[in-house]
Amino acid sequence: MNFELEGTLIEIYKTQDISSTFKKREFVIEHKEESGGREFINTIKFQTVQDRCQTLDSFNINDRVKVSFSIKGRRWEKDGNVNYFNNLEAWRIESAAQTAPPQAPPEDLSVDDLPPLPEDYNDLPF
Repeated sequence: MNFELEGTLIEIYKTQDISSTFKKREFVIEHKEESGGREFINTIKFQTVQDRCQTLDSFNINDRVKVSFSIKGRRWEKDGNVNYFNNLEAWRIESAAQTAPPQAPPEDLSVDDLPPLPEDYNDLPF
C-alpha cells in the first residue's frame, strides 16, 4: 500500500547502522488538518532504509515536504510472547514549498461575459 502525506519537517535523525547489511534513518513531520472548524496537528515519524537514507541530506528543519510511503508491519516473537510492529517506510521525499493557490474566477462572471465561439466550433468528440 502506498500513501502520500504533506507536512513540515520537524526532526531529522542520524543514520543508524542496525547491522552490517541494514541501515535506517528516521525523520518526523508535523501534519495539520482541519475538520469541523478545528485544527488537528499530528507528528508522524517515518523511516528511510538503505540507500534512501541520504535523501534527507538535501532537506532542513522547517522545510515543507511531501512524503510517499508504504506501511510495513512485522510480527515478532520471543519467549512465547508475540508482538507486532508497524513502520511508515518513506520511499520518496519531495519539496512541497507552498505556491500561490490558483485564482478563483470572479463571482459575478456570467456566460454573457465569455467571448463567442466560432460558428464552425463543435466540441463533440465524434
